[in-house]
Amino acid sequence: MEILSNEKNNAEPKNPKNTQNPQNSKQVEIYTDGSCKYNPGPGGWGAVLVYKKKEKEMCGGEAETTNNRMELTAAIEALSALKEPCRVTLCSDSKYLIDGLSKGWAKSWKRNGWKKSDKSPALNADLWEKLLELSDVHTIDYVWVKGHAGHPYNERCDAMAQDMAKSYEKL
Repeated sequence: MEILSNEKNNAEPKNPKNTQNPQNSKQVEIYTDGSCKYNPGPGGWGAVLVYKKKEKEMCGGEAETTNNRMELTAAIEALSALKEPCRVTLCSDSKYLIDGLSKGWAKSWKRNGWKKSDKSPALNADLWEKLLELSDVHTIDYVWVKGHAGHPYNERCDAMAQDMAKSYEKL
């Protein structure tokens, strides 16, 4: 896929939000999932990126994490793999991820010093910060899909995430 980077992008996004006509941008579908054994515990994430008819699978994990952190990490890693601003359809079975971005919760938490409306700390602020930066680069539509309901890409992401979590369980 020519729009995907093969290198892990740890740098902040260099491009401002895609100001060109979004109709001229490349359309990418991203499917993500996260998994965690024992929560917290060993976790993994998986992502499938689809551009035209080409697919790229990505996965990773951590020895000590939470399910929500893996859900957010999957989206961060997938969006970071894009080399240029794109029109993205981001699909996940995580309401935490989809609602946090589509309903503006993460922006509100950031604006309020990473506090929720009840004044309690917003968890995973470091990951939400990265997601907000990436969402400024791309034009993103957010789609929630029901987990474990037979959606082929969601099932693939789930399998990768679980396999990665298991691999960290042995460490």
